[in-house]
Amino acid sequence: MKIDILNQEGKKLKSKIELSKDVFGIEPNDHCVYLAVKSEMAALRQGTSSSKTRAEVSGTGKKPWKQKGTGRARVGSTRNPSRVHGGAAFGPKPRNYNLKVNLKVKNLAKRSVLSSKYQNKKIIILDRVVLNNPKTKDFLKILKKLKIDSIKSTFLLKDVDENVFLSSRNLYKVSIVESNRASTYDMIDNEVLILDKETVEFFNNQHNGN
Repeated sequence: MKIDILNQEGKKLKSKIELSKDVFGIEPNDHCVYLAVKSEMAALRQGTSSSKTRAEVSGTGKKPWKQKGTGRARVGSTRNPSRVHGGAAFGPKPRNYNLKVNLKVKNLAKRSVLSSKYQNKKIIILDRVVLNNPKTKDFLKILKKLKIDSIKSTFLLKDVDENVFLSSRNLYKVSIVESNRASTYDMIDNEVLILDKETVEFFNNQHNGN
């Protein structure tokens, strides 16, 4: 499996790059992608919501009035959840939302996304992405040359140049991610995926045969 390599000007280079069939040519497993993305999204939740129970709200433990003879309903505590200023019944408490996903499932999910992108021709391979100055207009020129300036795109780069990062951070349709830190969600949350040559080699070597 070979694919053309483009430069920043959007022109094809003479050489092509080899894509591993075990990474870019498998049958996508949608369920593994679902599990991986679900786990990644759950891990982003802080889980810090907390409400006070009847044991935590302020108030006395004394019975407000005697059990009988007042004509009113019996009450054992002013901190009862059914009363004003009482504690919350079944309210949220701090918790951990992390979901365990096996490493093989995570790897299969990433390979499934890469294969799906390749099959749908939603992958672009660049030789490199380099800017001399941190200017957004210079990065926009690259997007226009690649004809992806109007769609949501994700750049997976082996090493993110500081000028590239600074030039792209104000573009809401563009994400720049280091390939060794890319999640399944990073790969799938776009209309086109742009990889540099080093990133292709990284995926070929890391996931080949897994």
